[in-house]
Amino acid sequence: MDRMDEITFETTKDEELASSSMTSKVDLKEALSESFKALNLFLNNNFFGALELLKPCRRKDSVYHAMGYSSIMTMQAGMTFAPKDIETAIDALEEAIVTCQRFRRKVTFVEAISNMITGRTVEQMTEDERHAELCYAEVLLLRATLAFLEDESVIGFLKGGMKMRASYQAFRHCQDMLNAYKTQTEGQKTESETFKNFAGGVNMGIGSFNLMLSLFPTRVLRLLEFLGFAGDREVGLSELREGAATGSLRSILSTLTLLMFHLYVSVILGTGEGNVAEAETLLAPYVAEFPNGALMLFYTARIAELKGNFEMAQQKFGECIAAQQEWHQVHHLCYWELMWCYSFQQNWTEAYRYADLLCKESKWSQAIYVFQKASILSMMTEEEAKATGEQVEDLFRSVEGLRLRLAGKSIPTEKFAARKARRYSDPKPSKLVIPALEMMYVWNGFSIVGKSPVMAEAILSTILKAEDQLANDPKPSEYHTDDQCVVQMLKGLTLRHLGRLTEAEACFNYVISNEKNIKYDDYLAPFVTYELGLLYNLQGDAKKAVKCIENAKLNYKEYSMESRLHFRIHAALSSIQH
Repeated sequence: MDRMDEITFETTKDEELASSSMTSKVDLKEALSESFKALNLFLNNNFFGALELLKPCRRKDSVYHAMGYSSIMTMQAGMTFAPKDIETAIDALEEAIVTCQRFRRKVTFVEAISNMITGRTVEQMTEDERHAELCYAEVLLLRATLAFLEDESVIGFLKGGMKMRASYQAFRHCQDMLNAYKTQTEGQKTESETFKNFAGGVNMGIGSFNLMLSLFPTRVLRLLEFLGFAGDREVGLSELREGAATGSLRSILSTLTLLMFHLYVSVILGTGEGNVAEAETLLAPYVAEFPNGALMLFYTARIAELKGNFEMAQQKFGECIAAQQEWHQVHHLCYWELMWCYSFQQNWTEAYRYADLLCKESKWSQAIYVFQKASILSMMTEEEAKATGEQVEDLFRSVEGLRLRLAGKSIPTEKFAARKARRYSDPKPSKLVIPALEMMYVWNGFSIVGKSPVMAEAILSTILKAEDQLANDPKPSEYHTDDQCVVQMLKGLTLRHLGRLTEAEACFNYVISNEKNIKYDDYLAPFVTYELGLLYNLQGDAKKAVKCIENAKLNYKEYSMESRLHFRIHAALSSIQH
């Protein structure tokens, strides 16, 4: 009954409105054709043109117009975090749900009981109903995402979770229909364009859910499986690759999901290594078709950045900024990456410029932006810092008051930044030591720096200077041991990327041996234990590596960014065991 409850018996106000609406509808092939046109406009940076094509009253008579329009509105809300944009997106999604409900198959109670026993057959649903079910699943997923932004209470999270579960069940039902259709038409060579678009949507939905869920540590995944979810990384990647290759309306969505996974998720929440080669292959046809498309330029730049080609990355991010002026939030994405490109090169003046732009223009996370700006400012020479007209101490002191809260909980990275900045609120402030490099580690940037031995050597030189300053400090503060351990961790990371493994191991062991003397930076011991495990794996001792990483997972609790480390541990253990 579980899936039927989710899919056919949601007696909501929306459904009542849907049943009382006019029965007009747009032809499915025509709806898909116009959606393709809107998609092409979107990929060519004509965002408003895409909206105009989808915005007319047809949104009430076409699941694709409704889904497409609400998707763009959701993307805009996710970029701006502005309450007005979130409200507009929610209204669009609610309208889309009403439209999808109109065209979904209505099942009576008797039919539902019969279907539970015999199983639905593909003949029971028309082509229009199948596509309505697919669009309904997609819109529900988007609505679940915005539920987390709309209401930051625990109740809001529960509502979002229920909508996400309903979306997952709807995608699973679409997968059942797809499998049944394939079984019945086995051996037939031709497939309609509408069927290919349905299949591509199923690939995208099932693939995205599997890939997303597979990222979670085992203990979380077990709970999610108990709640009816399932996540398998290989299944997710396979479905998305198939979806990307179909040439369907949603092929680009499958491609973008894979790009996000390879170029961001795997880097930040994994061991720092993304599948850049596959990302390049996936992106190539879209670069050829939309050479000036902002998304294509952005991902081209990100690939260059991950390969250590910072000059090309900076050029392409600049081209991405110049390519369109309708969505300034895309500019903010570029500012963030440019800030890091210049930070990797230790060009702190340029890095500061982009951090400052983020502070002035973006609403995503002011606490992180201000902390980043202050950290970069503290790396600059006294003369360079003075030229900015800003005070490092004032910036760090402001971080605490800028933090966001979701469901009453602090965002872990913001909480980490606020804890680091707190020492500037003491009557006698104690300076942070190379904080920009410490944040570089938080975002797994050392794996990028490590691509260039010259750049890694330059970073190492900065770390060694900080090491000497601490060693020769005539008046050590209460943070002295913590600072020394931070420096040794960063030194060990850099040495490991330079292939000086024995020296790196000594740095990591220094931190672990001083674990009991660390007063404030409680994240150091577990993170360094994990990094030591990765080093053992590089040395070819997988058994010792797994033991060390398991130690980091099991023997430490309630420290800063614990969830982030558990994601990395999960990725590392999966990689080693494979």
